[in-house]
Amino acid sequence: MEMMILGLILFLGSHSVGIFAPLWREKTVGKIGLNPYKGITSLVALAGIILIVKGHDNALDSLTWGWAPPLFTKHLTVLLMLFALIMLVSSFVPNNHIKAKLKHPMILGVKIWAFSHLICNGEGANVILFGSFLVWAVLDFRSVRQKDRLASQADTVNHSPGVADQTINSAPIPQPSTFNTLLCIVLGALIWLALVAYLHNLLFGVYPILIPGVIGPSLAPAAAAVVMPT
Repeated sequence: MEMMILGLILFLGSHSVGIFAPLWREKTVGKIGLNPYKGITSLVALAGIILIVKGHDNALDSLTWGWAPPLFTKHLTVLLMLFALIMLVSSFVPNNHIKAKLKHPMILGVKIWAFSHLICNGEGANVILFGSFLVWAVLDFRSVRQKDRLASQADTVNHSPGVADQTINSAPIPQPSTFNTLLCIVLGALIWLALVAYLHNLLFGVYPILIPGVIGPSLAPAAAAVVMPT
């Protein structure tokens, strides 16, 4: 249990400096540079992931409290994960309508992933695990949206009458591409299909949904009774 908690602290903590200590982050980046800072936080996050994975099974055994989610939550989770993966992909594909509209699709994808897994996993360890990621994603999204508003206000001031336009020589912002948007949807759907049909069981030892003969093992046929003539 302690190992998983420590992993959560390291992983989520390394991604929370910008939420709770943005000035300290700026000062640190100014001293050591952006790339060294990213390297250090990446190593801390990697250590956190390793501890979470190694400590999860022990946490499942040590925490006996929990609840029993209804069956439909598993089906709902499978559906929600399709949207989460499309958002994840859209955060990497440039100039797509999803990213242009949502601004921060990766964080929203993490929110959907954490929420969908929280509602279908009632074990105490999983409630802590996915609940922690959900709380972090909510706080992080609120933080980046606040930064977006401040940046928008500053941009408005720069374009006010009597204020010199500081962006006159800046490169034009590329317009979202319909092709890139469709690419996000297709790639997200393909990753979703791979996870549902194979990868989730390979990585975590369980199928998100069972369709005998299609997803998961086939049902063993019942042995036919043979009646011998007398």
